[in-house]
Amino acid sequence: MKRSLRGMAWPAVPFLIAGTLIAQPRPVSIPFVGCETGGQHFQEAPKARPYSVRTTPELARGLAYYQSANGLGVLAPRGWDCAATAGSGGDRLYVTPKPVNPQDDFQGPVVQLIRRRGGSVGRGEVAEVIMRVFPAYQAVAGRAAAMFPQMVLPTGPYPADQLTYQGKSTVEFATPENAHGLGTFLGLGKSNRPIHGVALLIGVDREVPDLLLLAVRLPPELSQAMVPLVIRQVQGDARNLP
Repeated sequence: MKRSLRGMAWPAVPFLIAGTLIAQPRPVSIPFVGCETGGQHFQEAPKARPYSVRTTPELARGLAYYQSANGLGVLAPRGWDCAATAGSGGDRLYVTPKPVNPQDDFQGPVVQLIRRRGGSVGRGEVAEVIMRVFPAYQAVAGRAAAMFPQMVLPTGPYPADQLTYQGKSTVEFATPENAHGLGTFLGLGKSNRPIHGVALLIGVDREVPDLLLLAVRLPPELSQAMVPLVIRQVQGDARNLP
């Protein structure tokens, strides 16, 4: 019996392009990894819970979701190690192929997610990033820098960075290999691999917003198709951060 195509909702199934079977993105369950969180007060890793990501099964097989005790979470390659810190100026989450040492210079593969709090001592870094990539909020940067009389604010982006704006308060970036930029701004060392990520402001209606900065440097043997997925997940989760 023939069926009309009009009005039909087709499921997400593999299809052929140039003779190649292409899997369609769909929600896929991946491992949840809790990360111990140090700082002024040690916090145990959050307990595992179901987590799914919308992607292809092929990419999902190489991914896990890592979350700190204070709620920072990020997608990263499966089987990596993680650690987090929390302090008055903000929070950090690191995921690396080997045991994490927060004192490391992080010149190798890493997924780093940092939140700097504009209402505390983190406001100096918030002000600096605003002056580099968020021109619509330069007045806010001036208020933030007032707490640090000796601070000299930069003007304009890092010369080597490639920027792609997703709005006034969100910018995706690429810091090339062996260059300084947003990718190295909060602690990652330079290396012969580029860094991709996103910077966004949280709570733009506050006197000084918070800064969320993701930096991703993957080894060449891993699929670079992971990077936009990691960036998209952080942008989505940012809407639910307090």
